[in-house]
Amino acid sequence: MPPVREVPLTVLRGFAMGTADIVPGVSGGTVALVLGIYRRLVASIRAGSVALGRVLRADLRGVREALAAVEWTFLLPLLAGILAAVAALSGLLERLLHDHPEAMAGLFLGLVAGSTVVAWQLLTTRDLRRLALVAAAAALTFVLLGIPETTTADETARAATPAAWAFFAAGAVAICAMILPGVSGSFLLVALGMYGPVLGAVNDRDLGLLVVFVAGCVVGLASFSRLLHWALNEHYDTVTAALIGLMAGSLRVLWPWPGGVESTALGAPDASVPLVAALATIAAVAVVVVNAAATRLEHRTTTDEVEELRSV
Repeated sequence: MPPVREVPLTVLRGFAMGTADIVPGVSGGTVALVLGIYRRLVASIRAGSVALGRVLRADLRGVREALAAVEWTFLLPLLAGILAAVAALSGLLERLLHDHPEAMAGLFLGLVAGSTVVAWQLLTTRDLRRLALVAAAAALTFVLLGIPETTTADETARAATPAAWAFFAAGAVAICAMILPGVSGSFLLVALGMYGPVLGAVNDRDLGLLVVFVAGCVVGLASFSRLLHWALNEHYDTVTAALIGLMAGSLRVLWPWPGGVESTALGAPDASVPLVAALATIAAVAVVVVNAAATRLEHRTTTDEVEELRSV
């Protein structure tokens, strides 16, 4: 059990993860890896998923044993920090997305592009099969995200808040990024068209929708942690290649024109090109440089990170 004096530091670590999770293109899982808490986080998550499974089987004794394996003095302060970051920054991001859609899309595009480069470094086998998988996943994602919507942008803007099941599904998918370095949960929300609605629910303090979203997170996290453990141990490079392709193809969602992150249409660039290009370049370089600097400060190598991922 960690000492009480570690709690404030753990809250700050959670705040760093929450800040990353709310910005499309930056992975909370990557931050956890850099901060050296990734293995502890996933171990607690796996113990929690075991507890949930035993609840469903009405194995009360097994539930107690599984819950005892969760490092609560670490996990609860970490979650407090994550929630504090989300609450503090969601309003600012919503305003920026509304007032500067092209600039924010360019910034997010650069962050995702930089994260794709970081994820590429974690691919240990770059043979023809993996390269083909990267290309296929990228092409398929790019095409699927370009399927025309049945409503116009104005109609979409006037549409009602998505159904509760959409928030549940979004939570189940996006939370996977917490235990999968290189993939941004907020970016997955953007790809699903749920980033704006979830951000709005946080700012409006819509407790009903937030509870549904959190329930989706719990179910997704409990289910995905076991699958991730198996996949990374048995098919590490195949999984990594598919994720790299997913991230590359999904850049379509962040094409700044028209409408920023609110449209998948590939419009013609306008006068904002210099600003957008500058923000995208700065963001991409920042992600790569920060990752390299953190790795050096932690005296870690790419091989160390791969081995830690495989050992979760």
